[in-house]
Amino acid sequence: MANTLKLEIVTPEARTFSDDVEMVTLPGIEGEMGIYPNHVPVMTQLVPGEITVRKDGQDIYLAVGEGFVEITGEHVAVLTDMAIPADQIDEAKAEEARRQAEAQLALHAEEEEAATIHARAMLANALTQINVKRRRHRH
Repeated sequence: MANTLKLEIVTPEARTFSDDVEMVTLPGIEGEMGIYPNHVPVMTQLVPGEITVRKDGQDIYLAVGEGFVEITGEHVAVLTDMAIPADQIDEAKAEEARRQAEAQLALHAEEEEAATIHARAMLANALTQINVKRRRHRH
């Protein structure tokens, strides 16, 4: 019985994380999921939030956007539009992105639905980064 599982987090830009870990907690569409080695196979949707990775007894935190997760007993594959380690989040940039997204939402209130959906996704990603960064400041 293995003590670790392989976690891979991939965005359109890069492979953000690839390593053997002890545990992963992620924001699934039906709530937070804790994944340990030998987990039952699952495919689910990822929602914007925080992934917590336990490696060598230490926790690593990442802000993630929407995406998909495939879980097997030995492997967790995350495909997402955003994955940023908490220590790499620029809070000022995230605040500016939040302001821009809110302004776009106000501008596009009566315009095309696609623009509104895009602005909502930008806002969710910015708020996720801000929340993860601020929560990590407290620890």
